[in-house]
Order: sequence, then C-alpha cells, then structure tokens
Amino acid sequence: MSDSPRMIFVNLPVADLDRSKAFYEALGFTNEPRFTDDTAAAMVWSDTIFVMILTHDKWKSFTDRPIAPAGSSEVSLALALGSREAVDAMAEAAAAAGGTADVNPVQDHGFMYGRDILDPDGHVWGPFWMEPAVANGDAPVPEVAA
Repeated sequence: MSDSPRMIFVNLPVADLDRSKAFYEALGFTNEPRFTDDTAAAMVWSDTIFVMILTHDKWKSFTDRPIAPAGSSEVSLALALGSREAVDAMAEAAAAAGGTADVNPVQDHGFMYGRDILDPDGHVWGPFWMEPAVANGDAPVPEVAA
C-alpha cells in the first residue's frame, strides 16, 4: 500500500458544463483549473474528494453505457456537514443555483438530519449532519422509528 492518500473522483455526465460548474461552486465546491477544460471540470470538495463533471461527449469517451435518463437515480451521494444549519444552507443554495431541494422527504432522526437535493442534471446529493458523539463512536446509534 502506498503512502498516498486514498482519493475518490466521482464522474458525472452533465448537459451544460458552465451551468453545472456554477451550481457546484454555489454549494461550496471549488474548481481546480489544472483539470478543467471545455469538456470537463474538476470540482473539489476536499483534499481527497473531487467531482468530475463531464460533457456528454466526454462521458461517452469513457464508456459505451448509456447516460441514465432524466427522472432516474443511478446513485445518491452523501456529503457530511458540520451542522443542521449547514445542511439547510446547502439545500437552499442548491435551489437558488438551479437545482432542486428536498426531492425526497427530509430525514430528521434527532441524532442525524439530512435533505436530498438534485443538481441541474438530476444527480442526487444528500447533505447530512450526524451528532458527533454518534459519528465517532462515543455514543450508541439511537433506535430510529420506522
């Protein structure tokens, strides 16, 4: 195993690269210009998490598999945030930047709180907050009512 940090690059096909870049910037991602051109943009969430937004033509250069049709969900990507207020702020920023807030019911379990948003291309993101004591294992996970 190398000493390099483990990283993840989430690749997403997008219809309008500039619109998607602006959307992710409004959510707090930053653009990495070294890996951005007119076919793709690297949007940085952290030192180890990047979202690569790719034009449809660029996406098709990686795979022959079809792009999921509008209205479908191929994956839901969760983003851990530091507070309930940060979750609400991201959902509001998503709606203001051309996305959709609360595409699923708000999840409020007391120790955990989350809202699902869609980017302009229908990719599902789930900003959430979890009580730090539960997240780090200092407290048990409470029962969640069904």
